[in-house]
Amino acid sequence: MEHRDGAEAAGDAGGADDGVLEVLDRPLPEGIRRRVVGLVADAFGRLTVAELPAQLRQYARFTPSRRAKFAGNAMAAAVEGDAAFRQRIAAKLREAGSELAEALESGAPPAAADPEDVAAMAFVLRPPGWVKLVTAAGEEAARAGAERAGEEAQRELQRLREELATVRAEARSEAERVRAELDATRKEAEGLRRKLRSADSDVRRGEAALRKAREELEAVRAEAQADKAAAQGETRRVKARLAEAEAALEASRRAAREGRSVEDMRLRLLLDSVLDAAQGLRRELALPPVSVRPADTVDAVRPGTMSPKDIATRALSETDPALLDQLLALPQTHLVVDGYNVTKTGYPTMPLDKQRLRLLGGLAMLAARTGAEVTCVFDGAELAAPVLLAPPRGVRVLFSKPGVTADELIRQLVRAEPPGRPVVVVSTDREVADGVAKAGARPVSSALLLKRLARP
Repeated sequence: MEHRDGAEAAGDAGGADDGVLEVLDRPLPEGIRRRVVGLVADAFGRLTVAELPAQLRQYARFTPSRRAKFAGNAMAAAVEGDAAFRQRIAAKLREAGSELAEALESGAPPAAADPEDVAAMAFVLRPPGWVKLVTAAGEEAARAGAERAGEEAQRELQRLREELATVRAEARSEAERVRAELDATRKEAEGLRRKLRSADSDVRRGEAALRKAREELEAVRAEAQADKAAAQGETRRVKARLAEAEAALEASRRAAREGRSVEDMRLRLLLDSVLDAAQGLRRELALPPVSVRPADTVDAVRPGTMSPKDIATRALSETDPALLDQLLALPQTHLVVDGYNVTKTGYPTMPLDKQRLRLLGGLAMLAARTGAEVTCVFDGAELAAPVLLAPPRGVRVLFSKPGVTADELIRQLVRAEPPGRPVVVVSTDREVADGVAKAGARPVSSALLLKRLARP
């Protein structure tokens, strides 16, 4: 134990001096680095765990081959950066009695030794002049590698030349064979051309006969087609007359069944509107009948009464939600809402089903407060499948049929109302607003309805 400590101390002193005097100015060549890792892996097992750097202690129980495989980089870094560890490894190599180690220590490396082995041992032991030994071994390994590469290149060049000569010989023989086959093919092609000319003349004669047969067949088909068309035309005329008769009969029956009920419904609804309007006007005025005199109906300006200018100042703005309340307060008012026009104005980022539910919830509360008839129209073209929807109480929900837009459905609803009934249409679409206004309805903007629904 004392002998080992003395050798290790001597190695530490020598390594420290060498580390000061000699420094390797380039990375170790890969071959020398592998030899260094092999030396460290062999001497690694003769050290105690306490003598190992912390990063290498996990590999203490590995075999030298597994240690070189899995801890090669870590051991190389420790030998390079940890002088104490390198000196312990050097001491173990000296104790092993290696002839190469003794020769390096004596300053006379054997001439027959592998330069990379000499450089690896010198890198670990760090004898005087070790940098020159490592540099010379690296240069020698580079020269040997270059010579091996040159020899391999010469061998590869010779092989390629031989292959080229073989390919050229095969190409010449192949060219001769192709020429022979080409001559034979030319002779065969000439014989085929003669046969083709003969067959071509036969085909032309056959085509002439076929054209004649086709012309005769087309004539027969045209005659049959004309007869068929005449028969189909007569059948269509008979079917048309029959359909007209059936339609006329059905129309007369339907008119007899429904005509009077529809007119009665329209007249009754208009009458209810007029009666409710009259009653509402009577309640609003609350004037006794005897107080009205014919002279009171004469239009004149009286002292203390409002002028037309004062009355104009009381008009509501088109954006005031109170305007919608006044319209819905009219008797028998029908509120028609362009559903998606309103939802995409107020909350366009929501999914369509959530838009519909939010709007219908607000319309249900509005119908409950005002008592007005409310119809909400949605465009059916927006739907990928039929909607399973339970309309809220007091709100009629309609989807347009395929090929019919929601705008057209709104115009149909307005035209279906009797003249004189108050109809309010909510839509920002200018075309819809102008169309319903011509039909007698009162258009309002979607923003106005949204403001009214947002108000408690």
